[in-house]
Amino acid sequence: MEKRDYSVLVGGQAGDGIRQAGNATARLFNRLGYWVFAYDDYPSLIRGGYNFAIVRASPAKILAHGDRVDTLVALNQDAIDKHAWRLKEKSIVVFDSGKVKAEGLGLPMGDIVKKRNLPPIVRNTVALGALASVTGVEFNLAEAVVRSSITRRVEENVDAAKEGYELAGSHRGAIRVEPLNGRAKPLLTGNEAMSLGAIKGGLKLYVAYPMTPSTSILHYLSANADRLNITVVHPENEIAVIGMAEGAAYCGTRAMVGTSGGGFALMVEHLSLAGQAEIPIAIVLGQRPGPSTGVPTYTAQGDLFFALFAGHGEFPRVVVAPGDAEEAYHLSADALNLAWKFQVPVILLSDKHLSESTYTTELDPKDVPVETGIRWDGQGEYKRYSLNESGISPMAFPGMKSATVKLNSYAHDEYGITTEDPLLIEKSSEKRLKKIKTIEDELRKRETVRVYGEPTSENVIVTWGSTKGAAVEVAERYHAKVVQPLYLLPLPTWELGKHMQPGGKVVCVELNSTAQLRTWLSYHGLRVDESILKYDGRPFTVDQLEKRIEEVVR
Repeated sequence: MEKRDYSVLVGGQAGDGIRQAGNATARLFNRLGYWVFAYDDYPSLIRGGYNFAIVRASPAKILAHGDRVDTLVALNQDAIDKHAWRLKEKSIVVFDSGKVKAEGLGLPMGDIVKKRNLPPIVRNTVALGALASVTGVEFNLAEAVVRSSITRRVEENVDAAKEGYELAGSHRGAIRVEPLNGRAKPLLTGNEAMSLGAIKGGLKLYVAYPMTPSTSILHYLSANADRLNITVVHPENEIAVIGMAEGAAYCGTRAMVGTSGGGFALMVEHLSLAGQAEIPIAIVLGQRPGPSTGVPTYTAQGDLFFALFAGHGEFPRVVVAPGDAEEAYHLSADALNLAWKFQVPVILLSDKHLSESTYTTELDPKDVPVETGIRWDGQGEYKRYSLNESGISPMAFPGMKSATVKLNSYAHDEYGITTEDPLLIEKSSEKRLKKIKTIEDELRKRETVRVYGEPTSENVIVTWGSTKGAAVEVAERYHAKVVQPLYLLPLPTWELGKHMQPGGKVVCVELNSTAQLRTWLSYHGLRVDESILKYDGRPFTVDQLEKRIEEVVR
C-alpha cells in the first residue's frame, strides 16, 4: 500500500486535555516511523473555550499542516460544528456519543472513564485507543504511548484505552496507517529546541517573566534545571528580568531572557544599556499579534521592525530568525556565541507558531561549539573599552586580579569612566559602530540564507521564520525557489542577491499586514514584486498558501 500523509484533528473544551491528546497522537505516528508536525490552537482563557490540535504525519520531512484531515476526534460538539468542512470524502469522525451528535464512530467515552472512577480528562486516552484502532495500529503501540505519557493510575488509563480500541473494532483499519521502517526520532517544540540549543551554546542563567509564547521556555528549563546544570529565575517583571541577566553577564555568566512584544517593550531601556555598556545578552522575542495585548495565544510576524530598531541612540545588534525546531536549536546557540564574541545584544526572533508547534527533529549536538569572546590576558593596565579597529575590547570580570571592571551606561572613556568630552564621545561611538563591519565579516563565514525548492527557478518565494514550512512545501509543487534569510540584521545582502536576480517573479510571504520583510529587503535594494500577507493570528496552512501563490504566480 502507498505510504502517504495522514492528518488527525482532536478538538474539545479547555480542560479536556487536547494538547496532551495531540502530543499522544504525535507520539503514536512517531513510533510508526513518520515525520510529524503538530499545531495547537487555543484561546487566552484560564478555563473554558474551545481548543484543538492538528497532527500531520508524513513519510517525508514536513514543517506545516494542511486544511483537510483524515480523522476528526471530537470530545465536544464544537469540534464537529467548527471543523466539518475539513473532512475528506472518506474521513472518519470519532466522537464521544455522550457529548456529541455526529455521524461516524460514536463511543461512550464518558461512561468508560466514569466506571473506572477516573477524571473526565481521561476521555482523551479512550480516544487515543479508538484512533489506534481506526488507523489499524497494533494496540501495544498505543499502550506504549499511554505508559510514556501518564504518571498516575497508569494501568487504569491503559484499560480505558484498550476498551476504546476494542469498541472501535467495527472501523478497524478504516484509515489505515502503514508502518514505516524508519526509527522514531525526537519530538520537540520550537521552544524546547531553543532551550536545548542555548544550553549547548553555554547558557548558565535563564531569566524570564511568563509571557506567551515564550513561557514554555521558562517551564522547560526550570523543570530540567538540575539535569542541565542551569539556574532559572522568575523575577517580578520584565524590567527586573533583563536587568538581572545583564548583571550576571557583567560577572561573566552567559545569560538569556525570554519574552513577547509587551515584555520586550519594557526591556528596551535595558537593551540600550546593553548597547552602550557593551553587555552580551541574548533575548528571545516570541511574536504574537498586537498591538498591545492583541491576541496573546496566536501567531504573527509583526515585530520585525521592533527588533531591528528598538532602543534609543545608535548601537550594533544582531537579529536572527529560525524557521523550524532544528534552526531554533542551532540559532539559539549562535545567539549566545555572537553576543559574547562581539559584546552586543542578540535578538532571537521567534513566533507562537514556531515556539509551540511540535516537530520531528534530527539534532547533532557536535555541530554546536561554544565560542568565547576576547578575554583580558592580565597584562598591563585593564581598559574595559580599549579602542581598536575591530571595536571588540577584551573582557575581564569582577574578581580578576589587577582588573577594575567598570561598565557604564553614560558616555565613557576607555576605562569606563564617565565623560562629556566631545572627542571621547565621538571616539567611543565610532568604536561601538566598528562592530557592525566586524560582525558582518563574521557572518560572511556562516550560513546566513537557506534555499529550498528548485534552485534554478526564476520564480522566488522569500519568507522568514515559521512561514518557511508552508512555503517550502508549496514551492516544491510549483518548481519555485524558496529563499529564507536566517539573519535579518545584519541582512546578508551578499547572499540574498545571488538568489533574487531579475527575471522571474519574486514574492514575499509573511504574517503581518505591512509587509515588513519586503520593506526591509527593498531598503537594501533587493527587488520584490508581490506580497502575500496573512494577519488573522493563524499561520498559513499549506493549502491556503498554495492557493495564494497560484493567484500570484499564474
